Amino acid sequence: MYSVNKTSQRSSEREAQTRGGTRGVASGSCSASTKKSSAARTSKRKAEAEERTRDRVLRGVLNHGPVSAASLGELLSLTPAAVRRHLDALESSNMIEVAPIKKHGAGAGRPARRYVIAPQGHERLGNDYLLIARNALQMLRDTVGDGALEAFASARAAEMEARYRPVVEAAGDNVAARAKALAEAMSRDGFVATAQVTEPPVGRSVPEHFLASIQLCQGHCPVRDLAEDFQVFCEQETGIISDLLGVDVRRLSTMASGAHVCTTHVPLNRETVAENAKSTKPATPTEPDDGTPAEKPSV
Repeated sequence: MYSVNKTSQRSSEREAQTRGGTRGVASGSCSASTKKSSAARTSKRKAEAEERTRDRVLRGVLNHGPVSAASLGELLSLTPAAVRRHLDALESSNMIEVAPIKKHGAGAGRPARRYVIAPQGHERLGNDYLLIARNALQMLRDTVGDGALEAFASARAAEMEARYRPVVEAAGDNVAARAKALAEAMSRDGFVATAQVTEPPVGRSVPEHFLASIQLCQGHCPVRDLAEDFQVFCEQETGIISDLLGVDVRRLSTMASGAHVCTTHVPLNRETVAENAKSTKPATPTEPDDGTPAEKPSV
């Protein structure tokens, strides 16, 4: 009896030790996880504090520029090392720039470094240009009508067409070459455009219904925010692409509608708009050589 109880007691002790050890391992694991999470939060707080200080420095340059690092440090209660670190970071990211001010007089020497805000810095701090443009277009539509808004968008599109027409015409009559030339010209204007030819699957026969085409993609649109409210800008741009390439095109997606890129479908190996117009133009009756009027075709 004693032996059985003793064995049972030892078994219970081993189980308790095992449970205690397991709890110890779990506790240690949770503790390590908590330490990592705490370190991540601390790092995030430091980064946020650093960003806030950098914004203070940027606004300090805006309000007091041209300003030296020493003066800015005093104004913002920052150490010389801290203010220079932020100034260097802002200068390298083109948020601020140095405006050298030459010393005059007997002690003239190396120009003092004075910082002023750069155009990109103004953009970071924000502006109301977009809001003003949106309100102006809305007022134009409300007071004059949709026709006035369309005329404005059409005039912008006409300027684009006039700028790109010589480049596209120089590429010849081939639609693919014209599309490539147009994409390159638009990229120079900041549209980040590409002309990608769609190819049939590799190693497979070309399906009868397969039609060669090009996708003209634009990775950036300078009027995207306005086009979200005024789709006429997208419509007019699609129209000039069609006119420049000489074929009917179709817009597959726009950034104004939420896509990450504007995509225009350009068909290849088909009649151009001009050729199609010639082939569908009704034949005019010709007069016989003897001068008698030609008979009208019977209905």
